[in-house]
Amino acid sequence: MTPTDQARGRDHGRRPLLNRRLAEFGTTIFAEMSTLALRTGSINLGQGFPDTDGPEEIREAAVRALRDGRGNQYPPGPGVPELRTAIAAHRERFHGLVHDPDTEVLVTAGATEAIAASLLALVEPGDEVVALEPYYDSYAACIAMAGGTRVPVTLRPRENRYVLDLDEFRAAVTPRTRLLLLNTPHNPTGTVLTREELTEIAALAVERDLLVVTDEVYEHLVFDGEHIPLASLPGMRERTVTISSAGKTFSYTGWKVGWITASPALVTAVRSAKQFLTYVSAGPFQYAVAEALRLPDTYFTGLLDDLRAKRDLLSAGLADAGFEVYRPAGTYFVTTDIRPLGETDGFAFCRALPERCGVVAIPNAVFYDHREEGAPFVRFAFCKRTDVLQDAVARLRGLAGG
Repeated sequence: MTPTDQARGRDHGRRPLLNRRLAEFGTTIFAEMSTLALRTGSINLGQGFPDTDGPEEIREAAVRALRDGRGNQYPPGPGVPELRTAIAAHRERFHGLVHDPDTEVLVTAGATEAIAASLLALVEPGDEVVALEPYYDSYAACIAMAGGTRVPVTLRPRENRYVLDLDEFRAAVTPRTRLLLLNTPHNPTGTVLTREELTEIAALAVERDLLVVTDEVYEHLVFDGEHIPLASLPGMRERTVTISSAGKTFSYTGWKVGWITASPALVTAVRSAKQFLTYVSAGPFQYAVAEALRLPDTYFTGLLDDLRAKRDLLSAGLADAGFEVYRPAGTYFVTTDIRPLGETDGFAFCRALPERCGVVAIPNAVFYDHREEGAPFVRFAFCKRTDVLQDAVARLRGLAGG
């Protein structure tokens, strides 16, 4: 095999090594930009992970589990009973939804595995999956691995927020549609779908007899409006797989503890796929997350207040630097428009920004099928220490002067 063949992943007359369903997915933009941040010594506001750990008592709970030998061997496939019980109690406490922890809860290796297992379980080749664009990059890859066809419906900025066109959403559903893939609070735009929007989506799902997978990992990070679980709406409990995780809420993203809640039939289907992915994971951390989910309300309100202040700090700083800012109603990302700075290409802008200002961001176009729709938009993360955000704002100020 020649070096050229190796570079192309091809062995003479054979087909390319990479499965053709994944051919369009190369190295993620997050890896590229994080490498750039390290090389240039820039502040990394690209990838969405906190730069401080979560509550000390939760870390100690993990240490205690390790020392006590809880979870050091394979935990039960559905997740340890303590965590499944805590997830069910959490859903009832915050959302009024009652789940059987034995049949309606499944623990996964983060929300990413939950998404993959759900789509692999529920989608067959030729099925269409309607998803809100822009979307978290694993959605497209998981739909492709399942053999489905993604049908994006684009959220567009209007009056300082990204808005779903419900007529466009309804028109995207065809006889081939199997599943709706939703994310609220929404990454990267920060939009929180309203009760009216969710009610329309639920009515459509019932009318067309569609399944829904809803990614709600930012359920506790809502600054404006309210988070409404889709499964709480009429007709949705039996057709909705709800996904959440510990990483965003408790700032231990490396533990990779996620879960789904759904009807017994849907949980059984997703577990059938999940068991052949990781089978089990994060044994000791599952016990710690069970304790985290039982933290008092003051923890959750304190987290929200802290992130709200950081959102406002970064949003104001970006506006002062010359960006048009879409202040998010939820998540810990803020989307900006670079056209007021005389720029139109988010990729070029983000690749140059570390050298210009010492700050890393993510071009939103990577989250779109319709790349032109996202071309002038750039995402910044504010789940960082206040002093880091203040430093970033000071560095970005230079853009305003050209």
